[in-house]
Amino acid sequence: MCDTPARWTRAHLDRLVENAATTAPLIGPVAPPRVLPHHDIWDTWPVQEEDGSPTVVLGAELWMALSAPAIGHPEERHDHARLRLLARTADQWCDLGNVFEDGTSPGSREWSGSAVRRPDGTVSIFYTAAGVRGAARPTFHQRVVEARARLDVADGTVRFGRDIEHRVVLHADGHTYLPADDVEGGPGRIKAFRDPGWFRDPADGRDYLLVAASVPWQDRFMGAIALAQATSDGWTLLPPLVTAEGINREIERPHIVVHAGRYYLFFCTNRQGFHPAGRPPTGLYGFVAPTLKGPYEPLNGSGLVIQNPPSRPDQAYAWLVLPDLRVDSFVNYLSDGDDDFQEMEPGRARALFGGTAAPTLALVLHENRTALAREYVQRQVG
Repeated sequence: MCDTPARWTRAHLDRLVENAATTAPLIGPVAPPRVLPHHDIWDTWPVQEEDGSPTVVLGAELWMALSAPAIGHPEERHDHARLRLLARTADQWCDLGNVFEDGTSPGSREWSGSAVRRPDGTVSIFYTAAGVRGAARPTFHQRVVEARARLDVADGTVRFGRDIEHRVVLHADGHTYLPADDVEGGPGRIKAFRDPGWFRDPADGRDYLLVAASVPWQDRFMGAIALAQATSDGWTLLPPLVTAEGINREIERPHIVVHAGRYYLFFCTNRQGFHPAGRPPTGLYGFVAPTLKGPYEPLNGSGLVIQNPPSRPDQAYAWLVLPDLRVDSFVNYLSDGDDDFQEMEPGRARALFGGTAAPTLALVLHENRTALAREYVQRQVG
């Protein structure tokens, strides 16, 4: 056991090189077909079984995503985000509607998380409650909520029962992890305590949550991956697994895949989140360790696992690695990156924004090295 967080440093980023093994292929000149015709979706994740595999019901995998109506500037979608339930067969998606009824979650919107089906037929849905329900305008107060819902399958349909209890199970402690309670802000400019990723450690059989968090750094804050352990009394925060030592303020969607006896810790971040912004690319990054609690070292020397192609630096985001090493993400902005998409005129931003599932990739892992699986890359370009 290692209680000292791994430090992701400038020296690691200096080792970052662009090569085919870590560069995703271009997504074609237009985005793939939309999963939902009139809604954007992003940040997808499967409902998991307790062994980590996707839950399959009526021949389809069950997935969740964030969704919002596809209107206005795409960056405003975060102010209207709801959890959506989807059925997936290969690359075909079927909409099963919002996960929760209107006005039942404690926040003004619902941000990313994870879900696991329990032996009693219920699903633990861990998600981020953002803002405060009924507030006059969106704020950025974040806490981790567990909603326990019964999964009902009848007459060829899948839905969650409506009697769902939402419980706040984790929030930043204000010491190790800074409170995520900003009133003003936006993507990349706020502190974090969000994106709970459920994980059962095969070594001890215990349940854990990984959380995208913020920790102090000089007069600013930096990104970190918090760890919490399930106990008989709830969830207990532990020391962070990784801190971005002054180089990045926002590392998101942490999750772990155990492969060949090693723990692969993945997260994503965008180029605007680095200090200074710019050179390191938007991408999937990761570390590897012999146990859940470390010691961790960056994959490929730098931490970079998948980057967007330089000609389309924002084409995809929110990568998620599944236990079988498939990698899912969503189509972000199909632009050359010369413009700041957050400052774009709404009509132009909307024309460039994908808001749908990106083509699936896959990884090859070997000790502390990774590469994109060639057959998935060839399928996308060919």
